[in-house]
Amino acid sequence: LPAPRWPVECEVIQETIEHIEWVPPKPEPFCPPMGPDQALYTLSEEQGTVVYHSSPALQGSCFTRARVGGAPGPLSSPAARLEGPQDTTLLFESRFESGNLQKAIKVGPYEYVLMLRPDLYTAKHMQWFYFRVQNTRREPLYRFTIANMAKPKSLYGQGLQPLLYSQRDAQSCGIGWRRVGTDIRYDRGGAGEPPTFRLSWTVRFPHDGDTCFFAACYPYTYSDLQRYLCALAADPARSRYCTVQALCRSLAGNTVYLLTVTGPGGTAGKRVVVASARVHPGESGGSWAMRGFLDFLLSTHADARLLRRLFVFKVVPMLNPDGVVVGNSRCSLAGRDPNRAYRMELPGCFPGVWHLRAMVQRVLAEQEVVLYCDFHGHSRKNNVFMYGCDAGRDSTGTQLRQRVFPLMLSKNAPDKFSFSSCKFRVQKSKEGTGRVSMWRLGVSHSYTLEVAFSGSTLGGRSSHFSVEDLKSLGHLLCDTLLDFCDPAPTKLQQCLVEADALLQRQMGREPHSGGSWSDVSPSELESSTTGSDSSVSDG
Repeated sequence: LPAPRWPVECEVIQETIEHIEWVPPKPEPFCPPMGPDQALYTLSEEQGTVVYHSSPALQGSCFTRARVGGAPGPLSSPAARLEGPQDTTLLFESRFESGNLQKAIKVGPYEYVLMLRPDLYTAKHMQWFYFRVQNTRREPLYRFTIANMAKPKSLYGQGLQPLLYSQRDAQSCGIGWRRVGTDIRYDRGGAGEPPTFRLSWTVRFPHDGDTCFFAACYPYTYSDLQRYLCALAADPARSRYCTVQALCRSLAGNTVYLLTVTGPGGTAGKRVVVASARVHPGESGGSWAMRGFLDFLLSTHADARLLRRLFVFKVVPMLNPDGVVVGNSRCSLAGRDPNRAYRMELPGCFPGVWHLRAMVQRVLAEQEVVLYCDFHGHSRKNNVFMYGCDAGRDSTGTQLRQRVFPLMLSKNAPDKFSFSSCKFRVQKSKEGTGRVSMWRLGVSHSYTLEVAFSGSTLGGRSSHFSVEDLKSLGHLLCDTLLDFCDPAPTKLQQCLVEADALLQRQMGREPHSGGSWSDVSPSELESSTTGSDSSVSDG
């Protein structure tokens, strides 16, 4: 498969960055959060030494062209040179796939202030981070402070820890990404506008002279997806059920892949399920859930065989490959959020979402699309939950049915999925999203699946999600689809009754008291939370 294409302004190191998969032997608990500390004052370059600075020299304010390997010519040297073996300065690097770190300032022997790069061709959306450090020391306690985070609230204030990967531990012990960090704080930075926020943590490295990585969530790169698709094509069993084709090309010329999964007998007469992920590149947990979804669908499990016999699955596992490649948090190379662009007739600016919507329109002309699910990540709420579509003018039965699939999923995943966190209100600001757009086209059950960056507080848990937890969501989604489409109506009827009782209780009515929901607006049924993990302003 072709190597990733980068904007020509981006320098890219030649090394291939790969990480092993690993599941910790026991769940990793949340870290008790610390309150704001006034001693974490704002540090400027004048108070320290810049030891890393990598910022693409963007030509103008918009994307122009791309090539494999990014910027031509020799690479610059953004990291400080070591004075000798006694120099303990860390060597930073982020010019690799999905990497994001713009600047590192050394403000103490083992203390660094870090700045993230905004999404390319924007001045905002600083959230995703993923960078490498070398020249580590095992004994000292290091402090890192990311000084320009964009969001006022974060799960780092509720026990979420950053991820660390030690290359030496991976090679010698088979240990992969793990949660680390003590004295974790998330608070407002300086008094400027727009406001920025600081994430600070302390950590000890496991070895002297190690190569380590930090990340906001388990990375899943465009090359990771391509390796997965290569393994799929090379497997004679799984490739019988799955065809891989190009849905379109991204602005940079990277392929947006479309997978069609179904059993023998072709597609005639079968209902269709559409799934997508990574429209927001910084939400890598969505890719791991998608990986689990595909792994199960293509397995030999009896339920997987039944799903392939009953349905045609149209899957776009990475809608925004350019954003993933360059390490953006939210935008594509158009400098805009593609999950607000489904209503725009701009295939040249937002090819992934435009071609996905057009494909669903073509399918709807011939077949029923029983479900659309868009996999996302969430930085402010724990657990897994869904957003659906309830316009408030539907019949009582339709309003209740909107809630059945998430309710069923909560029963299949009681230690991960929170039905009480689900929202069904269609806000005007969300009309351009995949979920609402597909619903407007005629997909009656259209959802956003939100996976917390952190973990679960359900079923006695108070711990981070592992990669295995994230992948299990795909399996659980498949189980729920079979429950939802079961020709025997028992489970569906039970969930309709339960959804009705939950809504009655929410409105302060007696359960089973009857009455219609069609005259009750969704805003009355739900609290005035902001819902999705959109940034403060999409511009």
